[in-house]
Amino acid sequence: MRDRDRVAMANHHTHWRGGKVRYRRGRRRQSSGRWDHVYAAVDLGTNNCRLLVARPERNGFRVIDSFSRIVRLGQGLGLSGRLAEDAMERTIAALRICANKMRRRGVTISRGIATQACREADNCDEFLARVSEETGIELDIIEPAEEAALAVAGCAPLLDQDCENGLVFDIGGGSTEVMWLRLCPDKSPELLAWTSLPCGVVTLAEAYGGRDVPAETYREMVDSIFDMLEPFEAEHGLRGSVSRGQAQMLGTSGTVTTLAALKLGLERYERRRVDGAWLAAADIGVVSRALAAMSYEDRARHPCIGEGRADLVIAGCAIFDAIFRTWPAPWVRVADRGVRDGMLFHLMEGADAAASCPAS
Repeated sequence: MRDRDRVAMANHHTHWRGGKVRYRRGRRRQSSGRWDHVYAAVDLGTNNCRLLVARPERNGFRVIDSFSRIVRLGQGLGLSGRLAEDAMERTIAALRICANKMRRRGVTISRGIATQACREADNCDEFLARVSEETGIELDIIEPAEEAALAVAGCAPLLDQDCENGLVFDIGGGSTEVMWLRLCPDKSPELLAWTSLPCGVVTLAEAYGGRDVPAETYREMVDSIFDMLEPFEAEHGLRGSVSRGQAQMLGTSGTVTTLAALKLGLERYERRRVDGAWLAAADIGVVSRALAAMSYEDRARHPCIGEGRADLVIAGCAIFDAIFRTWPAPWVRVADRGVRDGMLFHLMEGADAAASCPAS
């Protein structure tokens, strides 16, 4: 890890407080911190636009509204270096729905972030200006360091404090983050090392194809991601701890939750059954091979995959397989949570901190 990346990770809370956190004005009165507010987190990725709206509870928060739509903002970005007009139109339409939900739910503190597609696009400033003008949502383009930290914060409740370490991975549309943690009882996980691969399900599918993927092409996809991961493993030497079961493996992404839903034999996706589920390494291989053998049409018809992700799920499996080839864990825990959850935790912590400061 480079020195500047260590500094970014060490100071990610400070960096977050400099972001575009939105407060709705109201009457001045004695503040009770987090309990005064309704919160919203908008996460705009390369493939998905997601929203969570929540109220605080004693042990976290209760989601009162949510939204998720595949927008494919990064479609074609690898070739053109720019966000396509139709992709921006789809995304703005989804963000407009988010804005309407936030208004209806009376959101008082919110934050919106954008990730890999906006980091790479030459016309991202133009796009963000349009988003602000047409939806009222202000988006921060966050660096991979903060994206990794938010994913860890969101998944922390699923980490086993009896383990010394955790390996968390987040397979996105345009990038894949891997985080190595020290797990401390009664404390937040300590981030020891991390890496961000400039490759996710969208970029990999565009490079190799996603509708019909021959076995040889699939092996090439896995090999390409494995080669990207090897320098991180060579630097930190995590393989032994993971393979011996001394470190918990936890995955958060649509790919991981889809594999879990298929393993559980769900006729439709059920978050309560998927979030927190454990998958054995042997089961992962069986499900991945079954997916790879399905036709595009069969994947599109499957209620836990759908047409919107039918051409991306094989690329996700290839990234997943490469991660397990690099770190052959006996088990992986599945998280249907991540960056948005981490954003909500941070927003609530910020409201508490603001309430504790004396009024000027």
